[in-house]
Amino acid sequence: MTKPGRIVFIGVMLTVLFAGVAAFGAEYFVSAERGDNQNAGTQAAPFKNIEAALKAAKAGDTIRVARGNYFGLRGKGYLEIGEPVELLGGYAPDFSSRDIVRFPTLIQPGRKSAESGRKPLVSILNVPVGATFVMDGFVLDRGEQNAYSPKEGFIAGLGGRILRSTERPADGPSTVEEPLICFTNKVRARIEGDIVIRNCFLLNGHFAIQGGFKHGTVRILDNVFAANKMAAVEVFGTGGKKGPKGPQAKDGHVEIARNAVLFTWSRLKDFADMGCAVRVMTMVSYDIHDNLIVGSVLAGIDHTRGNPNDWVKIDGNVFFLNKQAPLLYVEPGTSAAGKMERVRIEDLNADLGLASCRGNTGKIDFKPPLNKDYLEGFLNARYSETADFDPDSPANVLREIVGLPKQGKLVTRVSMFANRYPLQDAMKLFGLPAKAGGRAAK
Repeated sequence: MTKPGRIVFIGVMLTVLFAGVAAFGAEYFVSAERGDNQNAGTQAAPFKNIEAALKAAKAGDTIRVARGNYFGLRGKGYLEIGEPVELLGGYAPDFSSRDIVRFPTLIQPGRKSAESGRKPLVSILNVPVGATFVMDGFVLDRGEQNAYSPKEGFIAGLGGRILRSTERPADGPSTVEEPLICFTNKVRARIEGDIVIRNCFLLNGHFAIQGGFKHGTVRILDNVFAANKMAAVEVFGTGGKKGPKGPQAKDGHVEIARNAVLFTWSRLKDFADMGCAVRVMTMVSYDIHDNLIVGSVLAGIDHTRGNPNDWVKIDGNVFFLNKQAPLLYVEPGTSAAGKMERVRIEDLNADLGLASCRGNTGKIDFKPPLNKDYLEGFLNARYSETADFDPDSPANVLREIVGLPKQGKLVTRVSMFANRYPLQDAMKLFGLPAKAGGRAAK
């Protein structure tokens, strides 16, 4: 069992050899380089696309995926997973070894796919009671697909700020504002079992993981999150039992452990709404421990949705550069959470009545391998508004003559907003919590 106050990391630079048949269920193999969808899906004759393996697989089967970019048949830009399988990436082309950094397995659609693939990159649709879905060793990245400004918020080497889905770029489709991984009613998901997401990179998304479930557990372990908007993790219960002062019976449990969560941006470029590494949502209990939480526009953890304090543990995390506070808090059960003033909690181990809150720290004594241009841009990120109003302009003179109100123009600018975090730099962050091992215990 992981002791509170210590950050550990399991699986840095995984190298796994395997032989024989899985103890439970069948095994299928996928290789973009060597595969063919007419193959049998064996190690010697792998499928070419993940969809072919998903079509053949049944609940409990394992799908092993070699390096390559897999973003849907005919480049549609997304995957939909209808059975609780174990989906493992990061294999060498011949499946002789596994190393998720050396052999990256990508779900990284290009710009053109946004014309029609306006869905979550991965939709998990069906996990029945007693079943488990596992996603392990994948890179989910919208950095190629998003639309970015060529001028505003421009940083050398990183490009300009992200454009909203409502902002039409000069060429190509607009940004897809959908989660990287989604298992909510939004995609008509039925989640009553367990979900495990581990050893993945989740980059440049609009929500990284957003989910809702009725029963079971969700475990988010040993991942790297970078440059996501809204929240890196937002998971909630879809059933449960509510009383007049909030939740009374929960649907399940969420564990968020040993992740590196960096640069979580707000919903809009004014930095005024959202931008949290983790949102503690309703109807489920949370154990948030041994994470490295860096650079949230709003707060590292948002505990303002009215979930009971005794359902929440926050232990052994390292927080720094979270702009408003490490934790935003509203006392549960006092009123509707949305109507209460959010309190900024600076004391990382404050006595708030949580089930546990200890071993957290804001101190680091190591040098994290962050992209220096990104870090500097984030530290200096500014939003400004300029009103351009000329009452004597020809247009306003004419408006006055015909009885119309005079108008001005509000110009907004931002120095940086959800610029793309480069994949190669994100790969350097894999295992970052291990470098902070023991810091939180001091």
